[in-house]
Amino acid sequence: MTFFDSMAPALASALTERGYDKLTAVQMAVLGEDARDSDLLVSAQTGSGKTVAFGLAMAPVLLGDAEVLDTVSVPMALVIAPTRELAMQVQRELQWLYAKAGARIGSCVGGMDMRQERRALADGPHIVVGTPGRLRDHITRGSLDISGLRVVVLDEADEMLDLGFREDLEFILAAAPQERRTFLFSATFARPIVQLARRFQRDAVRLSTVAESQPHEDIDYRLLMVAPTERENAIINALLYYDSQNALVFCGTRDAVRHLTSRLANRGFRVVALSGELTQAERTNALQAMRDGRARVCVATDVAARGIDLPNLDLVIHADLPTNPETLLHRSGRTGRAGRKGVCALIVPYFRRNAARRLMQLAKLDATMEPAPGPAEITARAQAQILADEGLFAAPQEDETDFIGKLLANYGADQIAAAFLRQQMAARPAPEELSEAQEGSQAISRSERGTRRERGEPTERPERSDRFQNGIWFRISLGRKHRAEPRWLLPMICKAGHVTKAAVGSIKVGDTTTEFEISPAMLESFEAAITANGSGEKGVTITRAESPGRPASPGPRARDYSHQGPKQSRKPYGKPDNGFRPAEDAVAASEKPRGKPYGKPNAKPGKKKSYKPKPGRDPR
Repeated sequence: MTFFDSMAPALASALTERGYDKLTAVQMAVLGEDARDSDLLVSAQTGSGKTVAFGLAMAPVLLGDAEVLDTVSVPMALVIAPTRELAMQVQRELQWLYAKAGARIGSCVGGMDMRQERRALADGPHIVVGTPGRLRDHITRGSLDISGLRVVVLDEADEMLDLGFREDLEFILAAAPQERRTFLFSATFARPIVQLARRFQRDAVRLSTVAESQPHEDIDYRLLMVAPTERENAIINALLYYDSQNALVFCGTRDAVRHLTSRLANRGFRVVALSGELTQAERTNALQAMRDGRARVCVATDVAARGIDLPNLDLVIHADLPTNPETLLHRSGRTGRAGRKGVCALIVPYFRRNAARRLMQLAKLDATMEPAPGPAEITARAQAQILADEGLFAAPQEDETDFIGKLLANYGADQIAAAFLRQQMAARPAPEELSEAQEGSQAISRSERGTRRERGEPTERPERSDRFQNGIWFRISLGRKHRAEPRWLLPMICKAGHVTKAAVGSIKVGDTTTEFEISPAMLESFEAAITANGSGEKGVTITRAESPGRPASPGPRARDYSHQGPKQSRKPYGKPDNGFRPAEDAVAASEKPRGKPYGKPNAKPGKKKSYKPKPGRDPR
């Protein structure tokens, strides 16, 4: 093919055997004339074939006009990756790409035996792939000589800076020879990336194959609405409904990975975990299990799964909502790679629906919002897959004909079909029951408002009096005594009742309880949720209010002072009076002489107290 003409024959042959019939945009870009002899600053979409791209870009420097690499004593190229998994993945990709060129690929990653790495480095690898911290250790100890480097590649440079590897990168780049080519691959041209390029690259050519205004067209985004307490059930149903050959589930914490892995294993899924608390051997075995088919589901954290590329990965599930658009794109980019289609499902609790919408808007992505699949949808899809099974279209073989006749003679066709169906369904984990999706909001989104405007329908949100006419009141066992405030009671109510804040009306806080109003449209689902799950908080109850619309409590109780007699009044800075006095007594009391400030009262009115010094003290 024509695009093979611009690359080394050994690499072209490896691509042909690998099944490549065309190159991706980033791979074509690095083979252009303007990129042939320059440093490169490349921004490309996740899953666009960046590893093969910088492998092709290194070939002219390493091979030149030769077809096979000569034996070397020091490495010629260095590839730096942010995580151990990505570094080992890059090593595997470069091994098949440079196999016919006779290249030796070494690795230096954290968590591996450093003595074995030193022996491998002593054997003279042409290309070394590693993580920043371990590479710096080898350079400092003298086991890695980078004086002969011709190419340095920084893969996922933005992630390495985010993980705090700036100091290690600057150390490695400063120690490398000045006469080298530096390839910097990143998802974006963020300011830290540009600053790093200006410092360590010379007249770098910028190559960007990312269309900023267009999302990843090979990924179908779905927002699956669920009750907060049914998040794990929704994940199970999503795995069953989409039935991907390989699936990746992202969690926010290591504890969540551990818990969800145990839950899926108990439900019959072939699942492995991938998190930072695992050893390097455990993480390697987990990824290998996904590659050879021993496992079909991988539950992982963001850092552990950075840059991994699993075969036939058609489904990515976000068990926890990503915190920012970058994390969303990074997670979702594990599927829809190299021209394959993929599905990205975000598990969204009802009360976080608006947060999910904002996240998709910031990422400039379009998503379909729908309830999580239930047992009926999963069963229907499973039956459709059974009907489409290729085994049903195959004609019976000669050695099977006799036994098929016996089956038909002893059992009817209906009985045989029913047994086959039960066998097929029993091989799949059973789906989970989910609550009915209730959004509980009358808010109109921008897209809905535009559609209604075109149809001439009202576009404004209904007034509160219309939405809460004849509202139903409930009581929660928290009040001022518990420092209850509407701002933190509202999320608790929404989470307990599986509704959004638009379904909650007035909130009246009392001493020991609080009453709140629920929209009539959400009464049935709200009562069902609190009946099944309670308030979701230990020691807190939610019940139907006996007196709808009245304050939760009458406030502080008025005390009865009738048994104490007349109220005692106090004079300023004086003793309290013992009741009311006649006017003359009050006048007489007011004329009674008082003592001087800071002194004792005189014994007799009108007589001044003289000062007498104490014996032995000078009066001056």
